[in-house]
Amino acid sequence: MKKIIIAIDGHSSCGKSTMAKQLAKDIGYVYVDTGAMYRAVTLYAMRNGMYPDAGIQEEELKAAVEAGKIQISFKFNAETGRPDTYLNGEKVEDEIRQMEVSNRVSPVAALPFVRALLTQQQQEMGKEKGIVMDGRDIGTAVFPQAEMKVFVTASARVRAQRRFDELMGKAKTQEELAALNYEEVLKNVEERDYIDSHREVAPLRQAEDALVLDNSDMTREEQSAWLLAKYQEIVAKC
Repeated sequence: MKKIIIAIDGHSSCGKSTMAKQLAKDIGYVYVDTGAMYRAVTLYAMRNGMYPDAGIQEEELKAAVEAGKIQISFKFNAETGRPDTYLNGEKVEDEIRQMEVSNRVSPVAALPFVRALLTQQQQEMGKEKGIVMDGRDIGTAVFPQAEMKVFVTASARVRAQRRFDELMGKAKTQEELAALNYEEVLKNVEERDYIDSHREVAPLRQAEDALVLDNSDMTREEQSAWLLAKYQEIVAKC
């Protein structure tokens, strides 16, 4: 069967990564979470004093990018059955999902030199096809030639609740649980929507030939069935 590129784009916290991972597993494709890549760059900036509360130090981060100091990779986790994100050889999968990173990632993702670096890496990953990649600009900027493009959306409140529930499940202490606030998560979702859609370089938008999936009222099983059916239809025509 011919291998294709599957590009899944959409708003933050709409379940893109979960459905993309499951689809890749179902059809035996490689999965790449591009959002994790931008989160890893953000974490690097935070750890190295390039992202204080006053705002990101663009020139310092640009120098680090150009010097090749930020290496991002993925390694398959046999225990979870999914890939984990590594920053310069260190597993950072849990750390990049925290609210501190979520609150800072969109401005980093909007930086042209960051997008150029990661877009190049992503295109290299897809040269052999047989890949499922999710993010904000996969079907429009990274792989405009992708055979299957999906644009995922859901209401902001539904997405915020999903993100809140995810964070609740990952909290390891009572202090972490007490620090979680739904309204803060909702504000973060809405702010990321605005920044992602209004940035100058590769803004979030629906590709003209993308299939639209509004999963506000869908279960994970229903989403997986929908994606698999669409994939089978497209591959049959290739």
